[in-house]
Amino acid sequence: MSGQSLDKIPCTIVTGFLGAGKTTLIRHLLENPGGRRIAVIVNEFGDIGMDAEILRGCGVEACAEADIVELANGCICCTVADDFVPTLDKLLARTPRPDHILIETSGLALPKPLVQAFHWPAIKGRVTVDGVVAVVDGAALAEGRVAHDEAALAAQRAADPSLDHDDPVEEVFEDQVACADLIVLTKADLLDEAGLVRARAALGAALPRPIGVLEAQSGRISPALLLGLGLATEAEIEARRTHHDNEEDHDHEDFASVVLPLPEVTEANTLAQRVAAACAVPGVLRAKGFAAVQGKPMRLLVQAVGQRVGHHFDRPWAPGEARSGQLVVLGLHGFDAAAVAEALAAP
Repeated sequence: MSGQSLDKIPCTIVTGFLGAGKTTLIRHLLENPGGRRIAVIVNEFGDIGMDAEILRGCGVEACAEADIVELANGCICCTVADDFVPTLDKLLARTPRPDHILIETSGLALPKPLVQAFHWPAIKGRVTVDGVVAVVDGAALAEGRVAHDEAALAAQRAADPSLDHDDPVEEVFEDQVACADLIVLTKADLLDEAGLVRARAALGAALPRPIGVLEAQSGRISPALLLGLGLATEAEIEARRTHHDNEEDHDHEDFASVVLPLPEVTEANTLAQRVAAACAVPGVLRAKGFAAVQGKPMRLLVQAVGQRVGHHFDRPWAPGEARSGQLVVLGLHGFDAAAVAEALAAP
């Protein structure tokens, strides 16, 4: 342990690729706070704060609206002065102050610049990085991918090994695990023993140094394993080498998002089929959103990675709230948004 100041609020940075299960993991931590007052900063990519909305709808006391703060103006590391510092100011001014802060990064985020931001004068005396947790998709790794729907990328890598470190999706994944203090391997329940061996082998090949790996099913990991590490990761982050160490800054031009309306549907399975078809459009990485189902008082949450679509009713529609839905679709820059919209509108 690093002997961090007792006056500093510990922050756990939860990083991971699109659809790996970060929001599910954080929801589990909120439901099992272990007596801690936990606040969450959600860094979104796109036009609508879907992850923050999912957490606010989880139905437990720890999900009070004031405890969930959304930053949707770009990755935190690019907007430290404009967004991150003011957000911390507001959280730390609360009475009582939070005991612990969870920071869910965008799936596109590079964690190292965010950890480095904890050296800023306005930040370093008040908070510390308790640890960096990288959430990785075990089911995808077992299939030779970093994300479940990256079949085209996997084919390119198999045909030309020189592409391994040229693709931005691969680089994001490798940078995330390179900066991690712990790895959470999700979707272990979807794997047989041979698949789990493949996933662990693929992950081991990407790790630059020995890092603890925890297996999770539906995001269930004991908070005692993830919180209270006391590592002060900012003190040693410079030693963790990444692809982007020689860049003055970075951007996310390789990715794009679109927000599409979801009219009320007759049944949940019909919407799930449409969302699966939308995610089959080349270049689409994932989708998440909400919809209304005819005759149902509850709002339907839909999340998809590749052809794997999950849905459940998360909360009642509020009185006076419009029963209208939206779907955020994220993908590689240039994906066919019109084809996505056409798939969603199919009868």
